[in-house]
Amino acid sequence: MNFVIAILASVIVSLISFVGIIALLLNENLLKKILLALIGFSAGSLIGGAFLHLLPETFEKGQDYIFSFSIVIISFTIFFLMEKFLLWRHCHKGEKCDVHTFTYMNLIGDGIHNLIDGLVIGGAFFVDIKIGIAATIAIISHEIPQELGDFGVLIYGGMKKSKALFFNFLSATTAILGTLIGYFLAVNLENFISALMPFAAGGFIYIAASDLIPELHRQSDSKKSLTAILLFLLGIIFMAWLKISHG
Repeated sequence: MNFVIAILASVIVSLISFVGIIALLLNENLLKKILLALIGFSAGSLIGGAFLHLLPETFEKGQDYIFSFSIVIISFTIFFLMEKFLLWRHCHKGEKCDVHTFTYMNLIGDGIHNLIDGLVIGGAFFVDIKIGIAATIAIISHEIPQELGDFGVLIYGGMKKSKALFFNFLSATTAILGTLIGYFLAVNLENFISALMPFAAGGFIYIAASDLIPELHRQSDSKKSLTAILLFLLGIIFMAWLKISHG
């Protein structure tokens, strides 16, 4: 049953790639407001997921804290290197970029990212449905603003809208493959979960601290900033509620 739910969760995560359609239906100002809200909640849920679900699960299994935090550091570093060398979603204004090359590099980077998300989903559901649900919610929360951004990159790179949606979805389906691999490894490798939980926590912390929170800092409007902070706290509170109510 856990395996079936894990696959279903990864399919839902993959289908989020079609959220790019929303960008075509909304005006720019409204889209920016929605994105800010999503980014705030996503950052909070990732932090909450890492510190309230994934790391506690590691220590509840009696794993040595030095080993666990070493894996967190390794994961944080790997995510940094992936973003740095795969040009993952970052071609800033004013930089000289080969737009078309960057478009396909973005798809590769996003595919690897989604594969890792799938590994986390598969491993988390193997451990416990509650951990799997918490991990999936955290992943979905950051996938929505990311997929909106990725869709924009593909359009900017010269793709037609239909082609951009297709390739974005194709890249997202690596989450399903990752879930299959993650669940298989969890079943067959005794220490896989002991390493996967802190690895996922390190990735969640990196994405929240390096990608999402800096976006919130760029917001100069005080009311919008306050809204983002409240939604950030709401994301943490929501993860805490999941832990307490389904603990």
